[in-house]
Amino acid sequence: MAAPLIADLPIGLRLPIVVVEIALGIAVGPHGLGVARAEGVLGFLGLLGLTFLFFLAGLEIDFRRIRGRPLLLASAGWLCSFALALLIAGWLWRVGFVRAPLLVAVALATTALGTLLPILRDAGELETRFGQFVLATGALGEVGPIVAVSVILTGEHTRWSQTGLLLAFIAVAAAAMGTALRVHPPDVVRLFARTMHASSQLPVRACVLLLIGLVVLADSFGLDVILGAFAAGLIVGLARADAEAGDVLQHKLEAIGFGFLVPIFFVTSGIRFDVAALAHEPATWVRLGVFLVLFLAVRGIPALLYRRDVEPANLVPLALYASTTLPLIVAITEVGVATGRMRSDNAAALVGAGMLSVLIFPLAALAWRRRDLLDSRRSAQRASREERRRAKH
Repeated sequence: MAAPLIADLPIGLRLPIVVVEIALGIAVGPHGLGVARAEGVLGFLGLLGLTFLFFLAGLEIDFRRIRGRPLLLASAGWLCSFALALLIAGWLWRVGFVRAPLLVAVALATTALGTLLPILRDAGELETRFGQFVLATGALGEVGPIVAVSVILTGEHTRWSQTGLLLAFIAVAAAAMGTALRVHPPDVVRLFARTMHASSQLPVRACVLLLIGLVVLADSFGLDVILGAFAAGLIVGLARADAEAGDVLQHKLEAIGFGFLVPIFFVTSGIRFDVAALAHEPATWVRLGVFLVLFLAVRGIPALLYRRDVEPANLVPLALYASTTLPLIVAITEVGVATGRMRSDNAAALVGAGMLSVLIFPLAALAWRRRDLLDSRRSAQRASREERRRAKH
């Protein structure tokens, strides 16, 4: 309850609510007041929040808006980012800086689309061509890491059977997406519309059932549950035939997620956050700075691929938006520490760097874009005055 109130304080800098929730979790956790632990019911609700977070991430991606050139460049950009991240993480592993190079590589190649959407919407960027490129970049910055981390964390089967099960799950999800995109029986559509505002809430129940079904299927295949949750979100997003009814359904699902479960996940992440690693180990602050720079390098350098489609002045804001990350970082480090793959100091440094990226990069991108737009407006005004002067003479 306190998090959105704190985030809305008129202090001249609007704090991202995710950062506030994690900070409050730290405050009430073992390294703060010591009144809460992420165990029992609270820990279980946090796990549900993680699942719903990735479900909503899939729901937010509208491939119909970013298809074509934006999606092609975003795909190429993420592959370049992941290749660069693998090289850097491999070198860090060789020098003993990290213990889980694959997880660190995936973490470096992420983008927080869910965090960027409200910022882009408030800035009026969603309908611009620049906004389409940012959306596509953010979408691939979530899809790619989710698939990659699901493959990395799968260890219940041999490599060949693991690959076969992953492909089988992708085939099932792809078939469901194709059905959701093309099949809209009028009777079912009318039934869902009639019960949208009734006490039965049938469309919401259907979405939750789909989420549970794909999470269970992914777990049965030995895959990570976040892949099933993300696939369920994509399917629901593609199934929204009626734009108005689809928006209503999305608002209801977001109310469940962002009003209840997702905040608990971020608060429990703060409770588990190893503040001692930052407070008592100066080297962890060095790690935090290194990871922050690497976020910008890994996700920012591929922005050069857009130089023919985006004005040169907009490449820097695009790189800054693409380098903004946190929710996936929290999820990846949570899983990495829980499975013993990742050291707690690296997890703390990655989350801390992600929090700084959310605080710094979007604000810098907005300031850069405002300056560029102001310069463009001034240039247009000067050109207009010059044209009137010439016409007068």
